[in-house]
Amino acid sequence: MGLTIVDFEVRPGTIDGLLHLTMKQAADERGAVREFVRASTFSTSGAAAGQWAQVNITESSQGVVRGLHAEEMNKLVAVVAGEAFGAYLDLRPTSATYGVTETATLAPGVQVFVPRGVANGFQATAPGSTQYLYAFDEEWQPSMAGQACNPLDPDLRIPWPLPVDPEDRAQISAKDRDAPSFAQIRSER
Repeated sequence: MGLTIVDFEVRPGTIDGLLHLTMKQAADERGAVREFVRASTFSTSGAAAGQWAQVNITESSQGVVRGLHAEEMNKLVAVVAGEAFGAYLDLRPTSATYGVTETATLAPGVQVFVPRGVANGFQATAPGSTQYLYAFDEEWQPSMAGQACNPLDPDLRIPWPLPVDPEDRAQISAKDRDAPSFAQIRSER
C-alpha cells in the first residue's frame, strides 16, 4: 500500500459560515493519522478555530438521532469511528441563510465547522456504534443561550437515511422529539 497523504481541504456550505473540512491525514498498512485541529491551517480556512474550551464524544447505536441544537458557540464536529449523517439548520434570525438546511455524510477524516446559532444534529448510520466528536469554543452550560428544533419536523425535509420511531427512546430523546418545529420557532420571532 505505501504511504498515502490527503491534504487539508475546506469547502463552504450553503449555510453562511458553515464549512466542510477534510482533515490532513496520512495512511499506510498500519492505519491512519488524522489531524483534528492545526492552528496554522485553521487560521487560513475561515473556521474560527480559537481555543477549544470543551470536547465531547458521544457514542450512538445505528439509527439514533441527536439534535437539532443551536447554542451560542462555535462547534467543530467529526466522526471518530463509524459514520453519521449530519444535518444543520440556520436558526440565526438575521442571517441571509435563515431557515436553510444542509446535510453531510460524516466519516473519519471529514469535519464540519458549525457557526454559533446554527443547529447541529446527526443520525448514526454505521452498523454497531458511531463515535461523534464535538469541540466547543465555550463550555456548555445548561442555561446557555440557544434553541432546539425538532429534527423530525417534516417541513425541514431532512432525508434521515434510516427510519426513526419517535416513540422509541433508544432512537431519539423525548427532549429532541418534543422540541418546537421550525414554524413554531419562526412564529416566536
